[in-house]
Amino acid sequence: MNWYLEVLKKYAVFDGRARRSEYWYFTLINIAAALVLAVLDAIIRKVTGLGFGLLGTAYSLAILAPAIGVSIRRLHDTNRSGWWLLLALVPLVGLVLLWFMAQDSEPAQNRYVPNPKLVIA
Repeated sequence: MNWYLEVLKKYAVFDGRARRSEYWYFTLINIAAALVLAVLDAIIRKVTGLGFGLLGTAYSLAILAPAIGVSIRRLHDTNRSGWWLLLALVPLVGLVLLWFMAQDSEPAQNRYVPNPKLVIA
């Protein structure tokens, strides 16, 4: 949960680096929250007969900037530009991003900042 809150604190920070754990824990909690909100939206729709997924839509819009920020910082951690994130817009080719996000950090200082693993140690 700390990683999730840490990403939210860096709401619109697009420079620096994000470790693998920061990115993947944030992604895991996002998926869980989206599933819970989808169930709640379905219940609301069934009970009231109204609705179009307001809770899920509001959550997605609120979390958009932090999600883009942590993704760009994760790409920086693997010594790639944040512009690689645009691959997500290309069908099937965007799956390359999964590989990039799963790679280990650049072991030394790269063009963005020092390795966060080394700063903590």
